[in-house]
Formats: sequence, C-alpha cells, structure tokens
Amino acid sequence: MKDIVWYLFCYFYIKKPMSIDPQIIISLALGLGLSACCGFRVFIPLLAASVAGHMGWLPLAANFGWLDSIPAIICFSTAAVLEVLAYYIPVVDNFLDTIATPSAVIAGSVISASTFVHLDPSWQWILGIILGGGSAGIIQTGTAMTRLGSTKATAGTGNHILATGEAAAAAGGSILALLFPFMMALVIIALLLLILYLGSKLMGKKASN
Repeated sequence: MKDIVWYLFCYFYIKKPMSIDPQIIISLALGLGLSACCGFRVFIPLLAASVAGHMGWLPLAANFGWLDSIPAIICFSTAAVLEVLAYYIPVVDNFLDTIATPSAVIAGSVISASTFVHLDPSWQWILGIILGGGSAGIIQTGTAMTRLGSTKATAGTGNHILATGEAAAAAGGSILALLFPFMMALVIIALLLLILYLGSKLMGKKASN
C-alpha cells in the first residue's frame, strides 16, 4: 500500500512517477473483476476463485488458504447451484434480493481481499471492503432495482430471462476476470458508473415528484 501512496505523491506533487509493483495493479484488477460479479450472483464468483486458487491459477493471500480447499469448493458449488435455481422461483427471487445485498458485499470483500497477496492483512481488508464490497453492493443494488421493475412491468414473467442473464454475467464475468483482469476491470468501472448515473437520475425524478 505504501508503494501506491508514494507513487501518487510523486506523480501529483513531484511530477516524477516512480515504478510500482505490477503485481499490486494486477491484484486490484482481479479483485475488482471477481468481487463485482458477486453483485450478479453471490456464490458463482466465490466458486470460480476457489477453483482457480486450487488449480494454482489465482494466487491467494496466505491467510485465505481455506478459500481454495476441497471443502470450500464443495460448499460453494452446492450454494451456487441452489442460488441459481432459487432465482427462477417467483416471489422467492424478490425475497432473495433483500438479503443478497449484504451477502454480496461480504463475498465481494472476501474475494477482493484474498487477491492482495502483497499487502499486509489490515490493508487487505480495508481495500477489500472498499473496492470489492463496494462494487459488489452497487451492482447488486442495480440488479435488484432491475428485477423490481421487471416484476412490475411483466408481472414477474420476465424475471426468468433476467435471472438467466445475471447467472451468465456472474459466470462469464468471473472467467473473464481471471483471463483478462484489466479488460474486465474497465468493463466493471463503466458498469458501476452507469448504475450510479441511472440511480442518481431515478432519485432526482422521485425528489421532483
């Protein structure tokens, strides 16, 4: 973390950028991409991170060794299947949205923190909560609002299509985050800005009414 602070200080005040550990940048991109996908489905990104860590494709911080264990993979696999299926049940899908936001924030924080292998545990969690938990929470709020609008507009008939799209986004986004972390990070940043913009417009309309 001190490398990031020193880099920014030199860039903005001394106008002389210094080298920064590329692993930190990669960790930030990986953490953002994977954690944001928890906003679509909580357990699919956790499963992806768990499998990738177990296969040696995703470096995990030392204090997150449990994440790539066989028991964790089994638990996340079961939870992911149940979560995906539950969103196809009318009424249950809207109920799940009420508890999905805090769950997504927690899951996003864990995934993001686990990728910061070069930081001490305190900074892992600070950045994990801000970067991972924040992005997952924003996206989950956006999907919940979209489902609420779909429920009102289609009496719930369009929710199955939305559920399929969300599951696909969680799975596809997790894979892309592992394969192309920087590209996925840019996509997530654009999506977050779009959700925040649309949310501010919606709040503005409600305030004017």
